[in-house]
Amino acid sequence: MNTGKLSRRTLIQGASVFAAGAVAAPALAQETAAEIGRVVKKGRINQSASRWCYRKLSLDQLCEAGAKMGLKGIDLLKPDDFPTLKKHGLVCTMTSGGGAVNDKAKHEQAVARIRAAIEANAEYGFPNVIAMSGNRNGIPDDVGIENAVAALKQVAGFAEQKKVNVCIEYLNSKVDHPGYMFDHMAWGVEVCKRVGSPNVKILYDIYHAQIMEGDIIRTIQTHKDLIGHYHTGGNPGRHEIDETQELYYPAIMRAIAETGFTGYVAHEFVPTGDPLTSLARAIEICDV
Repeated sequence: MNTGKLSRRTLIQGASVFAAGAVAAPALAQETAAEIGRVVKKGRINQSASRWCYRKLSLDQLCEAGAKMGLKGIDLLKPDDFPTLKKHGLVCTMTSGGGAVNDKAKHEQAVARIRAAIEANAEYGFPNVIAMSGNRNGIPDDVGIENAVAALKQVAGFAEQKKVNVCIEYLNSKVDHPGYMFDHMAWGVEVCKRVGSPNVKILYDIYHAQIMEGDIIRTIQTHKDLIGHYHTGGNPGRHEIDETQELYYPAIMRAIAETGFTGYVAHEFVPTGDPLTSLARAIEICDV
């Protein structure tokens, strides 16, 4: 298949070498999607990749390469994409849903979109639907919590019935999303606790959390029961999760595995080089 301008060097399987405080580049080299083989060996972490980060590839190309490497699914898709995933034996690990649950004026649209996504997920047996807090826009954080709880309670029972999780995403307001309300873990934790449903959880984006608060592993350990999904990304820059950035992903992944987490960790970083080589390296780094 056509994979664009990818080099044709052989994928070298080997042990990753870790320097003090940084991840040394795994023994992975560039090659075409057709040549890439399985990267996952241990499988303690169920890995996925966010669709929007791989726009140079068709969804078919990403699914074919991802399945060969050992991915379990693709993240942030719409129901129209589900048949393609099914063809490749993959799942949609996070389905696009609704947003702005902190604003009562936007509840009708947000709730309708979340319910529709839950329905589509249930039909295919897919696990998660995303929700967004929305921006502050003059709404105090405590009022935003009350509003979010009210909106999510409208879908919580339906999500439980359909066995689908609704995950509200933590984003940074410092660099990428000025004004976004759920920019500290405490806000999302309070929302989930007040909703009180096992199917309303947090999408813990490690890149965003690092910018706002850091203390990643302790947060994962403390709030493991409220986290339903994870996103990766290198900081600074939201690029590869290798030695070029400040987060040490092997330790983070071990911490996630040790909590007994059985959901998905989706790679949501923007590759700076060949996208499939970067994805393969990330998969190996997180296969702890």
